Amino acid sequence: MTTRPDVDAPAAQAARLADLTTLRVGGPAARTVVATTRQQVVGAVSAADAAGEPVLVVGGGSNLVVGDDGFDGTVVVVRTKGVELESGDWCGGAFLHVDAGEDWDALVARAVANGWSGVECLSGIPGTVGATPVQNVGAYGQQLSDVLASVQTWDRRDGRLRTIPASNLRLRYRDSLFKDEPGRYVILDVVLQLPVNDLAAPVRYAELAERLGTAPGERRPLADVREAVLALRRRKGMVLDEADHDTWSTGSFFTNPLLAPEQAAALPEGAPRHPDAASGLVKTSAAWLVEHAGFGRGHALDPADPRAALSTKHTLAVTNRGGASAADVLALARAVRDGVRERFGVELVPEPELVGCSL
Repeated sequence: MTTRPDVDAPAAQAARLADLTTLRVGGPAARTVVATTRQQVVGAVSAADAAGEPVLVVGGGSNLVVGDDGFDGTVVVVRTKGVELESGDWCGGAFLHVDAGEDWDALVARAVANGWSGVECLSGIPGTVGATPVQNVGAYGQQLSDVLASVQTWDRRDGRLRTIPASNLRLRYRDSLFKDEPGRYVILDVVLQLPVNDLAAPVRYAELAERLGTAPGERRPLADVREAVLALRRRKGMVLDEADHDTWSTGSFFTNPLLAPEQAAALPEGAPRHPDAASGLVKTSAAWLVEHAGFGRGHALDPADPRAALSTKHTLAVTNRGGASAADVLALARAVRDGVRERFGVELVPEPELVGCSL
């Protein structure tokens, strides 16, 4: 394994991708660089691009499935740190410049503690800040696009720094410019505009309102909402816990399908249907489809050897029960996808990024 004499360049290291992802599967990387500054991130990516090497940028690894053969290129692990408050008044809100390597949930906790609202319902989501715009992360009625102002990136195609306003990021349900043009941009910095308020936005989700003991549409203190969201996510195995195999996953493996109205109407009675005004489509529940296609909690292809199984708490999470390979995980996910297609005619789309493997 070689290193290059890049300015401010960290030393290359050996690594297994399984050690860098929350699913804990994935083979070795040919070369791994842990970057702790923006300059190191840009330098490592640029050096690999100049050498014609494939590049994989990894943050928290919470939305990544890497094949058992690993990655034959340079893995750049982003560990940059820094949160800068540009302003924090009641009128304009709190403008935060956040380095991509910052832990997302730690940032949410900081926002709640400081009375910066708009992200409290996104508590407990694993991964780094830099990953959040890629999928426009969302939960319990909030999504990143509500508070995202801009993103600073390294444009690998044009070889320059580029700041992109949120309005140009094509942010939509679990999608963005970064998925439309995969691999082109490396996110370095995220700017958030958070309202200054000790109260959260009106509670939209009945499940969250019930946990809070309030009615939908009412407002509760930020700290109360954060704790309620964390409790709900823990109940579903969606808060990382070393000792809990239900959290050895990528979270929800499939996105909620957006269907044409006639396709949604053809679903059985009782299937969730939520019209999406922006697209004219109808959103249904992937979890409902999975369960009603015969895949219950804890389902494994081989019950006698369930190294990969659906979470015992949430049917959308494909989990590593210990010792699973990427092939084990993908075989289970493939069976679920094919079963839903056969039963309902709906094609489930994987949410995590698949590297060196496919469904």
